[in-house]
Amino acid sequence: VQLVESGGGLVQPGGSLRLSCAASGFIFRMSSMGWARQAPGKGLEWVSGVYSDGSTVYADSVKGRFTISRDNAKKTVYLQMNSLKPEDTAVYYCTKKEFTDWTRVRGQGTQVTVSS
Repeated sequence: VQLVESGGGLVQPGGSLRLSCAASGFIFRMSSMGWARQAPGKGLEWVSGVYSDGSTVYADSVKGRFTISRDNAKKTVYLQMNSLKPEDTAVYYCTKKEFTDWTRVRGQGTQVTVSS
């Protein structure tokens, strides 16, 4: 399994970013994918997930602001982040759901910093 994130960076509060995750080494279209994040000094937090059928789930902290999507032809999962807040600052990880665990299998991460 290989998950490679991109798209992180520095953005002002209220701004937007789109993260991408290129996946390989497994049957992507049959897998549920997600995003998790880890803020400085805090534990890993699950953020969002998209099932193989395209249905989506979100943590309450990002609901209405973040949108997860997938492109099976490109084997890529996206996280569109709008109305970003300083508390969204974290390393964001692309994840592959294994049984009931959304976060055990993840990539190397991409840094998102929300600051003025």
